[in-house]
Amino acid sequence: MTTDVFVGAVLIGIGVGFLSGAFGKGGSAIATPLLHLVGVPAIVAIASPLPAAVPSSWLASRTYARAGNVDRRVVRVGLPIGLPATVVGALLTRWIPGEPLVLVTDVVILAFGLRILLTRRADQDVSRRQQFACDERAAADARASTARILAVVGIVGFVSGLLGNSGGFLLAPLFIAVLGMPIHHAFGTSLVLATFLAVPGALVHWWLGHIDWSLTLAFGLAAVPAALVGAQVALRTRDRSLTLAYGVGLSTLGGGLLALAH
Repeated sequence: MTTDVFVGAVLIGIGVGFLSGAFGKGGSAIATPLLHLVGVPAIVAIASPLPAAVPSSWLASRTYARAGNVDRRVVRVGLPIGLPATVVGALLTRWIPGEPLVLVTDVVILAFGLRILLTRRADQDVSRRQQFACDERAAADARASTARILAVVGIVGFVSGLLGNSGGFLLAPLFIAVLGMPIHHAFGTSLVLATFLAVPGALVHWWLGHIDWSLTLAFGLAAVPAALVGAQVALRTRDRSLTLAYGVGLSTLGGGLLALAH
């Protein structure tokens, strides 16, 4: 690893770690195109941030859990389908080249950012419903049927294994849109699931020889403390402001990376 790549990995780790803690994602999905941009080979950029997503997601999820922002039922129902789906997706990277996967990651980030911004009016209802917490939780529970949980976590598990990430960047917006979760609950639950989903994906990519552990270490040592700071900031931020920042951030990042890719 060259000095430029090392410095880039540390800086990316700080930024991605903060965003992962704040927005309920393991951070590997955002790290992949950024690391590729600073010269890391595509498949290594896909896989190497994944092991670091385990401690960063776990520590950030504890911050959300202490504030009561983790839906344990969704975690309990989703894990049995999400873990094997992640393994299947990761195994497929043995035959699928890395460059198209990086491009797909950019597109997915942009798509979710735009979707959040376009539906922001609906999402802003979350802040109003927070005044009626009991009614809000009942409505969310009604929408979070077992079938929906299995569908969301199963699909995200497969895609996260294929794209070499822990799934948090997909789980959080789907929890909001499909399961009707309040934004802080979506982020906290996403982080818990991302912690578990990152493990089988990391093991498979390690077995396939896709991980550069020196890159993982440089990225992870910067990302872990930054994730804790991000989670604390998010819990102190109003729902409406957090939703807007989330949508703008994803859209800007996805659009910028796609522009640079071409």
